[in-house]
Amino acid sequence: MEIRPTSDTPTSTSDPHLWLEEVEGEEALDWVRRQNERTLSALQANPRYPEFEAAALEVLTADDRIAYGTIRNGWVYNFWQDSEHVRGLWRRTTLESYRTNTPEWDVLLDVDALALAEDANHVFKGANVFRCGDGASFKCLISLSNGGKDAITQREFDMETRTFVPAGFVTGEAKQGAVFVDEDTLLIATDWGDEDSPTVTESGYPFVVKRWERGTPLDEATEILRGTPTDVGVFPFTLELEDGSRIAGAQQADTFFTTTYWLFTNSGAVRLPLPPKCTPSEISHGRLLVSLEQDWQPNESNLFLSGDLVAFDLDTFLASGQPGMVELVFRPSPAQAVNGVAVGAGGTLLAITENVVGRVLRLEPRSSGWNATPIELPGSGDVSITFSDRFEKLVLLNYEDFLTPSSLLALDSTTNTVETLTTVPPRFDASGLVVEQLMASSSDGTQIPHFVVRQEDTTFTGSTPTLLYGYGGFQVSLNPSYSGTIGRNWLEHGGAFVLANIRGGGEFGPSWHQAGRKTNRQRVYDDFISVAESVIASGLTSAEHLGIMGGSNGGLLMGVMLNQRPDLWNAVVIQVPLLDMLRYHLLLAGASWVDEYGSPDDPDEREFLETISPYQNFDEALQYPTPLFVTSTKDDRVHPGHARKLAKKFEDAGLAFWYYENIDGGHSAAANQTEAAKRTALEYTYLTTQLTPKQDL
Repeated sequence: MEIRPTSDTPTSTSDPHLWLEEVEGEEALDWVRRQNERTLSALQANPRYPEFEAAALEVLTADDRIAYGTIRNGWVYNFWQDSEHVRGLWRRTTLESYRTNTPEWDVLLDVDALALAEDANHVFKGANVFRCGDGASFKCLISLSNGGKDAITQREFDMETRTFVPAGFVTGEAKQGAVFVDEDTLLIATDWGDEDSPTVTESGYPFVVKRWERGTPLDEATEILRGTPTDVGVFPFTLELEDGSRIAGAQQADTFFTTTYWLFTNSGAVRLPLPPKCTPSEISHGRLLVSLEQDWQPNESNLFLSGDLVAFDLDTFLASGQPGMVELVFRPSPAQAVNGVAVGAGGTLLAITENVVGRVLRLEPRSSGWNATPIELPGSGDVSITFSDRFEKLVLLNYEDFLTPSSLLALDSTTNTVETLTTVPPRFDASGLVVEQLMASSSDGTQIPHFVVRQEDTTFTGSTPTLLYGYGGFQVSLNPSYSGTIGRNWLEHGGAFVLANIRGGGEFGPSWHQAGRKTNRQRVYDDFISVAESVIASGLTSAEHLGIMGGSNGGLLMGVMLNQRPDLWNAVVIQVPLLDMLRYHLLLAGASWVDEYGSPDDPDEREFLETISPYQNFDEALQYPTPLFVTSTKDDRVHPGHARKLAKKFEDAGLAFWYYENIDGGHSAAANQTEAAKRTALEYTYLTTQLTPKQDL
């Protein structure tokens, strides 16, 4: 069916608030400043605010938090922010020093000093480091953002002289991706600035990949792959082989969840024979490991299932163009989900969740299939792989749960032994707190797991201030995690915290996500409502004392909940949200999410979106709880106009609301830890005011 825009797509005449979509428009920013001033003057005057801000800042800038890093040739590299280095330091220390309580750090780049020297609003967005052929030296690209935007500039940096390379690789500001193919060659996808032939997609990402040789101007780079404007984006990558050599390629994201993978060989671009919904990861024992997000039948005799981890011999494919025999590496149970693959010098590891609890397995091929051996961990919380490299035997893991501070573990991939390198000191008093994993029955009978963190001696009289958090989209899992800010600003004050593992997420693999996509999305909202109703039915809390919070896609969830069940909560924190679901595909990166939400230009999908879009379903006659909107001017992913426009509807209707828009901050709504502490303090001041019995204020 040909899809055409419908005649009733909102226009300047049908939507009186389109002027708020002008991100840097003078009238729009004047409105933002008025709302910021009103909200800040009220919430910061609350006697709880200074306490919450100080606690958040102490947690976020603590000197004894874990310095997560990457290991290269005996050095550990880390990016660090604290109260003295607000923008941050990129630094390194020896592995021996890293194992001590007081590592001696060697600063490579001081971002605060760089911003001052260049009079720029630099936000560090990462270092892309390439191991040269000698195995001992490196090339590096530093990514910097203006105020936290997704758009970045990249500048080649000399890690030994600690200076930017004169006449080195430098790119202009754009949403972009670049990888080293060798010491003197980059593959880069960016906005090439061609006025006659656009090179960015409708989603705002690049779709032309070029090869750029050292010493030549960027505009003379050679095109090697071109996608289409309707793609989400095209980005280069490299596959590192077991001998250290690399094969360059590119991923052409047709939609957010479907991708074509290309390898660049001497004979040109060759398409990897993979299904559209999958994720290639690492090469192990000559095989390319691939996580499936759909069923796949590569030949008549093999059928693999969505969620499987499979492998095929890469040399066979490169020689013949066919994958040859495809092997099943790991098939998760209905309670499990594959989370990631890591290759160390001594072996291959697989991270999974089982009933939303993390596990790590060692993978080894056998004559009759792959063997998966569990690695013994210190508890039954969440575990994630934070670093691996096929030339380093240590694989770094992070372990935590709601009440156990994060621990950095070093797993020796040659022996399977696990060593605790460092543990964060407790950030809050967890004595007397308990964690329960419970189930709620959704509208279709599906059991929805959720975690409840509360005081052990809680009286179930419906009076406990309770914060319920959810996301439910893009196959993102919400796992047990330790939060010093939630602990200090909420749990220590007698509040309860609930984490909802609703459909749309990835807690139980691709099927859990796909059950909540597009016109099935009401299931996500029914799941969240069922968790809230279950928590209230237990006697833990009541609508008067229940608040909810979510960001980005979770901000959409909050907006829908505000409309569908305003009676069920007394506080709603709406962070960097999508709210106008009839125009989201026209704003910034919105077009890239059509495969998640459905298209407003498809009549059937639009009909559903009209039923859930928070902006269009606002009803001034409803008795809404007073919401708090939080967004950022510099968010170039989710347009701040979403939050602005719904807040303006509240204002026009004379309904109470709070609104704070950070002028910097990107999609996190905070460009640094100081801003993050401020935002956090505003949120918990608001929650406390709304949900805590007045006599306890």
